[in-house]
Amino acid sequence: MYRKMLEIRHFEEKIFDLYGQNLVPGTIHLYAGQEAVAVGVCANLTKEDYITSTHRGHGHCIAKGARLDRTMAEILGKKTGYCKGKGGSMHIADFSIGMLGATAVVGAGIPIAAGAGLSIKLRGTDQVVACFFGEGASNQGTFHEGINMASVWKLPVIFVCENNLYAMGTRQSIVMAIENIADRAKAYGIPGVVVDGNDVLSVYEVTNKAVERARKGEGPTLIECKTYRIKGHSRADPATYRAKEEVQEWLKKDPITRFRAKLMEMKILTEKEIAQIQQETVKAVEDAVKFAIESPFPAPKEALEDIYA
Repeated sequence: MYRKMLEIRHFEEKIFDLYGQNLVPGTIHLYAGQEAVAVGVCANLTKEDYITSTHRGHGHCIAKGARLDRTMAEILGKKTGYCKGKGGSMHIADFSIGMLGATAVVGAGIPIAAGAGLSIKLRGTDQVVACFFGEGASNQGTFHEGINMASVWKLPVIFVCENNLYAMGTRQSIVMAIENIADRAKAYGIPGVVVDGNDVLSVYEVTNKAVERARKGEGPTLIECKTYRIKGHSRADPATYRAKEEVQEWLKKDPITRFRAKLMEMKILTEKEIAQIQQETVKAVEDAVKFAIESPFPAPKEALEDIYA
């Protein structure tokens, strides 16, 4: 779990740098700071389980088992990417690992997750779906419709709200009269749990219970992970709407720093092992960059391939 969190952090830092070099088409929304959520949730899932993702989805992909090189290639618009370079940062999908796709439309993954949950129930398998979304999405109609349907039909979906306090530049307190999004679970008769989203072990434990419940046919759970994105909403956002004091306080709660300290305290990792993992994860990301940069762009004649009409 520690290695996976580091992979995501180094990956995002490298994407930030490549964007500045004009090597990334479109825009990017970085996951740095929220690694404990994706890793804590996905550590409970098998390859056969599903996830749905968001515009801030690189971390979800990597945590679910996506290859760094093909993920990097997709973001750089290359043919060797997961969607042949045509999806880019906000639309990565790989059904072979259960990654049903990221979507740039806020809240759009919620009814898709409910649909995947219904397919599981109809097929009679013990799979589950983890549905990631931000607190801003919880004010969308799709949130209420999707969770209500999952509740009524007892679908095996774990709804994971990554509450980083800001929907773009709008603070949660301005648009909601409640402090906890998880409180909304009461309206659908399902469990709602608030967890420290910067503590990977807490996220893991809460998700473990939700997954167990879903596999037993007892229906969905709404988990709210309180977290914080290190960067702005997108690469172009300087995030000046956030107070410097607030940012500094959250940086002290960095999920990777906290987990590293915990692992050392538990004598699971030594300084030498930490240094080795650091070196290996940096190299893995550099190798992914090399693969992506050396890969070809899709040819213009391929523009009309792989489309519905």
